[in-house]
Amino acid sequence: MSKESLAFAVSGTLFGFLVGWMVGSQATRQLPPASVPVQASAQQQQQTPQAPPLDMRRAADLEQQANAQPANAAVRLEPGNLYFDAERFDQAIPWYENALKLAPNDVNASTDLAVCYYYTNQIDRALAQLDRSLKIDPKHAKTMLNRGIVLAFGKNDLDGAKQSWEQVIAMAPGSPEALRAQQGLDGIDSAHGSPAGTPPATGGQAGRGRGGEE
Repeated sequence: MSKESLAFAVSGTLFGFLVGWMVGSQATRQLPPASVPVQASAQQQQQTPQAPPLDMRRAADLEQQANAQPANAAVRLEPGNLYFDAERFDQAIPWYENALKLAPNDVNASTDLAVCYYYTNQIDRALAQLDRSLKIDPKHAKTMLNRGIVLAFGKNDLDGAKQSWEQVIAMAPGSPEALRAQQGLDGIDSAHGSPAGTPPATGGQAGRGRGGEE
């Protein structure tokens, strides 16, 4: 089987697992994959959570507060998070970028920015931003999980995705991220037509930072 055919098969195998995977560290809700090269069934589409409507008044208030405090990184995250949750990723991006200029070591904001890049089809920027997050916190399991998703769906790089998901299992055994990573590995093995491999040896439990809700 060619790499392209295998990537297509994996996308179909994993679709049910990946719905809701690509989430930000500070987001309040789950998001579906940015793009899937197979047609989702009607049932799968119905199961995809819908974005809440954007509260325009709240958005305006949060922007006004942020603009009144140009040196405050935290207040810049508020409108970013609001736009993120409403799936207005293009509007969330500048707020996360500005917050990171003031607080460049905020791994959660960095990963949320990467998610926004991914959903606006800026795949290379998403990967670069996830790598920056991992430089800040090499054991940030949600970032590593998302990195595998971007590699699998954005780049059709199944080997890279597999390596990322194996690292998730090693760095955060027993966590929700590790469970999802194992499901991804099982899906790749199923597409190969071989039984799922044995998970790698695991190390100590790593902290998730201020992570979001599952």
